[in-house]
Amino acid sequence: MLDETILQAQLGRCLESTDLTTWATLPVLRGATRYVGKVRDNYTLDELRVIVVSDRISAFDRVLGTIPFKGQVLNQMATYWFAKTRHLVRNHFIASPDPAVTVALGCTPLPVEFVMRGYLTGVTTTSVWHHYQKGARVFCGHRLPEGMKKNEPLPEPLLTPSTKAEKGGHDESLSQEEILGRGILDEASFDAAAGLARTLFAFGQARAAERGLILVDTKYEIGRAPDGGLVVIDEIHTPDSSRYWYADDYEQRLRTGEDPRSLDKEYVRRWYAAQGYTGDGVPPPLTDEVRSEAARRYVEAYERITGQRFVPDTSDPLPRIRHHLEGFFAQHES
Repeated sequence: MLDETILQAQLGRCLESTDLTTWATLPVLRGATRYVGKVRDNYTLDELRVIVVSDRISAFDRVLGTIPFKGQVLNQMATYWFAKTRHLVRNHFIASPDPAVTVALGCTPLPVEFVMRGYLTGVTTTSVWHHYQKGARVFCGHRLPEGMKKNEPLPEPLLTPSTKAEKGGHDESLSQEEILGRGILDEASFDAAAGLARTLFAFGQARAAERGLILVDTKYEIGRAPDGGLVVIDEIHTPDSSRYWYADDYEQRLRTGEDPRSLDKEYVRRWYAAQGYTGDGVPPPLTDEVRSEAARRYVEAYERITGQRFVPDTSDPLPRIRHHLEGFFAQHES
């Protein structure tokens, strides 16, 4: 776990934003196309993509602030999962020259997120539980049985695709039929991407169980590589893209009506929900106490899921990233 002194010092040294196209010592990136997502700063150059994973945290389709070491945790966990699943599905990973940076194959993202859900849960308005408790019994084209309780396993894992909203907008959960009917994606691409998502989710659930965890739900980003093939991009099974519960007391807490103990950013969502905020209007600012606790949980998630110790890099992030990328491109240009 994080040393408390290191954690408190990092509160004021989070990686909030970058613009690599302005760095004189990285002329190779001056012509890159820059896209700033909710968490990742993306730089596409020819068939390469440089992804800087910031310390920004998002929930309810909003950027809410920063969490110490979050970018390092997410990037290193994604690196772990890309390596573990490479034998199952193709992914975009090439190298990680910095704890918070990935160099990847440049791909064109599909306009749909492929969300896999194994349990009837969630606190956002796009969650399956939100719809179920309001009386809906069909979600993204899937019929749900009567009489289910919150946090129960679904009869089988469900693929519930979602549109990808711009920052400030809200994602929309859709059925396969709606996606095809609106022309968002063609049937062959949808079926192929859905197959990748189902394969990864089954593998992730099995590996999580080995670590005493339940992989509850997750989302996958799929892109099209320059050769036309479908490739998994961005991240796999991180605390940002996935919900994890502890398995040891799940059944007991389900019987007593308590929410399962979580190991993901659900802590932040629940804190906001307790403040009365669920995505509309201006969110209240994160307190340092919440930021620190979230950082501890991200690090615990990394260590519990990977079985590896997290070693934080406490150096000033922007000079560190510049140094590592200069070295990477110098090596690959020679």
